[in-house]
Order: sequence, then structure tokens, then C-alpha cells
Amino acid sequence: MVSVMEEIAPGVWHWTKKHPKIGVDVSSYLLEPEGIVIDPMVPDVGMEWFSEHGPPTTIVLTNRHHDREAEQFVDALGTDVRVIREGLHEFEDKDLTPDAFDFGDELPGGLRVHEVGVICPDETAVEIPRVKALAIADGAMNYTGGELHFVPDEYIGDDPDSVKAGLREAYGRLADEVEPEILLIAHGAPVVGGGADALRRFAAG
Repeated sequence: MVSVMEEIAPGVWHWTKKHPKIGVDVSSYLLEPEGIVIDPMVPDVGMEWFSEHGPPTTIVLTNRHHDREAEQFVDALGTDVRVIREGLHEFEDKDLTPDAFDFGDELPGGLRVHEVGVICPDETAVEIPRVKALAIADGAMNYTGGELHFVPDEYIGDDPDSVKAGLREAYGRLADEVEPEILLIAHGAPVVGGGADALRRFAAG
């Protein structure tokens, strides 16, 4: 099935594609006015689609594992790539050489970097103030079409209960700090409307 480029909010495009390593569909996003792609996979429509929407200049990764097909964007569009400093070590033996940002930084387009941590030191949430959105990495997923849920326990670490408690605390805090309307979920469908309430329900367990 060919994925469709869907504009889920003004200038925010969403698409899915099967990740070759994990074998399930993952989500990527273009913030068109900001010129930013988040957690990129090359869409089924191809790179040519971006020429009609202003080629992005920057890729932002929500954690170190989400470089995905970033190299193809760099080769085709000359984008630069950015990742949280705690995740830079992932790229020491790769051709991709991201620039580092830190928790609390402001990125191009006015994006703001928030710390999640817990599941890994580089777990990041990225706020997009223009549309009151928050990009989520691996701490919460939305594959069921209902409530946000955790990654399966076998992928969450040696102490799943402790990690889950930490993630609930982190996302509950972000719900209050950011009050997002939209959640740009890396694993699963975005939440369009009521994002802060979705995070609070997740935090409440």
C-alpha cells in the first residue's frame, strides 16, 4: 500500500513507511514553513515531492536511532542533520555526521528541545510552537488507534516498571509545560487535537 502525504495541520505533513530494520510502519513529518523534516523516511512519492513544497534545509532527530533514511535527504537535498548531544556517539562509525543540540535549545524555525530521557539518555521531545505540537520519539506509541501505549517490555530495558514510571512522569510534565494540541508520534499515528489530554491519560496509567 502506497502511503499518502497528509497535511494534518497548516504546513505539517505526515507520511508513513515500513522501516526496513524493524519491519513496521513508522511516521515522518515535514514542517513546511520551518523547512524541517522530523525522523525522516523517504516517502513513496519520492524526493521530487519536496521540490513542490520548498526543500527542507534541516533534519531533526528525536533520538539517535531515528536517522532512518536521513542520508538520502542529505544526498538529494543537501539538508543538515541535528541530534541531541547525548546521541552523537551513535554516528561515530557512520557516514552521517549530525550537528549536536542540547536540551533547552531553540532550533531553526523556533522549535524547542525538551528532555525526556528515562528510556535512553537521548530521548527527546521537540516542541513546534507555531502549531502547538510536540514530537515524540520512542517513549509513547500510537499503533492501536486509541490510547498512547508503551513499547513492548522486551525493548524497554532491564527494569520496565521503573522506565514506564519515569516516562509517565516526563510526559505528564510536558503536558503541563507545553499544552500541545498535536502529538507528532514517531511510532504510530499522530494525535491531532487534545494532545495534552492524551499525554495526561498516558501519564495516569
